[in-house]
Amino acid sequence: MGGATTRAHIVEAADQLFYRQGYENTSFAAIAEAVHISRGNFYYHFKSKDDILDAVIAVRLDGTRRMLEQWEAEEADPADRIRRFVEIVVTNRADIQSYGCPVGTLTTELAKLGHPALGEANGLFTLFRAWLREQFTQLGHETEADALAMHVLAFSQGVATLAHAFGDEDFIRREVQRMHDWLSQYSAGARRTTHAASEDTASANA
Repeated sequence: MGGATTRAHIVEAADQLFYRQGYENTSFAAIAEAVHISRGNFYYHFKSKDDILDAVIAVRLDGTRRMLEQWEAEEADPADRIRRFVEIVVTNRADIQSYGCPVGTLTTELAKLGHPALGEANGLFTLFRAWLREQFTQLGHETEADALAMHVLAFSQGVATLAHAFGDEDFIRREVQRMHDWLSQYSAGARRTTHAASEDTASANA
């Protein structure tokens, strides 16, 4: 196993352990055991658990950016891109019911610890917020795009928190359907506004 591969395996294992049992409760020994490497080999790649946390956050950010880019490539309609985000809580429902939202649980724990990496971890929420804001802007809701983006983020965090607390899959599906219905109203309104503006422009140019 090459050095880069070993490092990647360490980060992957740490990512899962931080999510499932928390950053503070995950030891060097637990990560080394999960990857099946010696302590000496482990310390060659990472000198502290904070170094691993930085790497985990960086990997999560990179993976999130690639996921958003994929959605943009696959969905021409901004409303459909937002729907892909909304569907995350259904797609990942088993993990969410067991462990909560990976972003929300990490930022909450780091905030309680007063950890200096909190700002970096919050970058995941900032990334989602900016991306959602851009989708609502493209739908024609520029003046309220940020507020709408925050509404969708609040929805996802609220559903994840309550799904984790109650373990209710039906609740997840009901709330996701409500969000789809709400989004359909906004996207339909944007299309009507765009159509009306186009007709006004055509009349003015006639």
